[in-house]
Amino acid sequence: MSLGLETASGSFVDRRKYDLSATPPALERRQFTNSHDDLSPDARELALAIDGYKIRHRRRFVDFEEMLAVIKSLGYHK
Repeated sequence: MSLGLETASGSFVDRRKYDLSATPPALERRQFTNSHDDLSPDARELALAIDGYKIRHRRRFVDFEEMLAVIKSLGYHK
């Protein structure tokens, strides 16, 4: 069974198109979507703010300093 990943000579053919000069897409394509429906309104606001931060800064994960910055940007303080 062939998945079309090899040519007759057996080498891999990469059919993806890359344009490094193009601007990044407006939305990041994600394999799994997060559902924030079961969260409280405050927790949902925080989750959406962190998701937005990760997309804007092209980060998959945030560290504690970045999370604190997001929390402070929402107006929380000690």
